[in-house]
Amino acid sequence: IFGSVRGLRAIEEEWGSLMMFIDTDLSRSQRLVIFGSVRGRRGSELKVLSAIETKMPGYTATLGSDIFNRDRYTDPTGSWGTDWMTFKDEGEISYALGKQGGTRRKLERSSGSVVQYVGMMAICSGTKKERIRAREYMKWLFQQLEGPVYVNGWTDREDCTVVDIPNDCIGYITGNRRAALGSMEEEWGSLMFFMSEHDERGKGRGGSERLVIFGPDKARRGTELKIMSSIETKSPGFFTRGLREKISGRRGFDTDRLVMRDEEVSYALGKEGATRKKLELASGSILQYVGHVAFIAGDLPERRRCREFVQWLLQQRRGTVTIADIKDRDDVTEVNIPANCKGWVAGNRGSELRRMEQLSGTYMFMAVDARGEERLLIFGVNRGRKHGDGGRLHAERLVKDMIREKQADDKQRGGSGGGVAPSSSSSGGGGRSEEARPPARPTEGSQRSW
Repeated sequence: IFGSVRGLRAIEEEWGSLMMFIDTDLSRSQRLVIFGSVRGRRGSELKVLSAIETKMPGYTATLGSDIFNRDRYTDPTGSWGTDWMTFKDEGEISYALGKQGGTRRKLERSSGSVVQYVGMMAICSGTKKERIRAREYMKWLFQQLEGPVYVNGWTDREDCTVVDIPNDCIGYITGNRRAALGSMEEEWGSLMFFMSEHDERGKGRGGSERLVIFGPDKARRGTELKIMSSIETKSPGFFTRGLREKISGRRGFDTDRLVMRDEEVSYALGKEGATRKKLELASGSILQYVGHVAFIAGDLPERRRCREFVQWLLQQRRGTVTIADIKDRDDVTEVNIPANCKGWVAGNRGSELRRMEQLSGTYMFMAVDARGEERLLIFGVNRGRKHGDGGRLHAERLVKDMIREKQADDKQRGGSGGGVAPSSSSSGGGGRSEEARPPARPTEGSQRSW
C-alpha cells in the first residue's frame, strides 16, 4: 500500500509529521500513529487513506464518522472541520485530479485547506474560511466545463486578484493546452481562469479579457507579476507607461517599484533569469521585472532587503561594493578568504560563487568593510542547518571546502597557505563563527454536493 505513495517517509516529509506502527502482532491489521500539528496529521491521514482505498475499495466506509469528525474545532481559530463531496464517476475524479495530481494540488494550495480524494469522495479539511474557499474553487472548476464562469462580488473578496489580458496576448499567456497558466499555478500555488458573464468575452478594458487569480496574498501577487512581465514583453508599455518609483512604508505585505535602465534590467535578470531568482530567494520577497520596472513584493523587511540586494548588484557593475558594518543584520554570514584563495573561490568570472549560490539559495559577493579590507559576504534570509542543504550555513561549508582544497593543492605543490580564515555571522552581535568545524563536502451522491 505505502509503496504506491513512496512510503511513509515521503508523507512525513510532505506534511511535517511523524508516523509509526505500534502493534507487534503482524498477523492482524496494524495501527498507525501520526504525530504533528492538526494540519500535518490530517494531511498525512488522508493521504494514507487515499492509498488504502486505491488498494482496498470500500475500506474508508468502514471507519464511520470518525474520518469526518477528526480534530473538530481543535485549531486556534476554533473552526477546524471536514467537508466532503461525492464525484459522479471516474471522469470527474480524473478532471479534478489533473495531470499528475496538479489540479488537486492547486486547489489545496490556493484555498489553504487539505484537499484529498479518497475513493469517490473529495475530502476537504481546514478552518471554516479555508473549506468555504475549497468548495467554491471546486465549483468553479467544474463550471468551466459548461461555459463561461463569473464570480459574483469578486471586487469584495480578499482572496482574489483580476488582471486584464489584451486579446492579442491571451494565447501567449495561456500556452498550448493551458501549459503556461498551469506552470504559474504550480510555481505559486494559485488558481486561475478567465472570467466573463455569458456573452461578454473580449469586452474587457481596451479589447481584453479578465483573468481571475485566487490564493494567498503572496501567491496571487507572484502570479500576477509574472503575467504582467510576460504581457509587457509582448506589448511594451501596457503596464509601465507613466509608472513611477514607489517605496512603501507599510509593515505588512505591499509592493515597491524601482525604475531601472534597460542595461541594468538585463544585468539584474541574468542568464535565463538566474540572477533575479537568486535575489528573490535570498531576500524572501517577490522580485519581478515588468519592462524596465522592478516590482518588489513582501513585508517591510523583505522589501528593504531585496532593494539593498538589487542596489548592491548594480554597484558591482561599476566597481567595489562597500558595506561598512553588518553587526546589526541577521541575514548575513561573513567569511574571510586568504589572499591566495580568492581567485580559486570566486572562479572564472565568478562561476564558483554562482555555483555555490545556486546550491545554497544565497547571494554572495566580495565587499570591503570600514577599514577597506575585503571579505566574502553570504546573504540569505534562510540561515540553514549545520549539516543540511540550503541556507547560509551550507554556503559557508562550500566556501571553506574550496579554501581547504586550494590550500591542500598549494601545500602539495610546495606553495604557502595558512589555516581556514574564521567567519562571523551577524545574528545580533557578529564576530562569532556559525560553524566551528565544517564537515567534508557532501556528494552532491450522484450530485456534486458538499
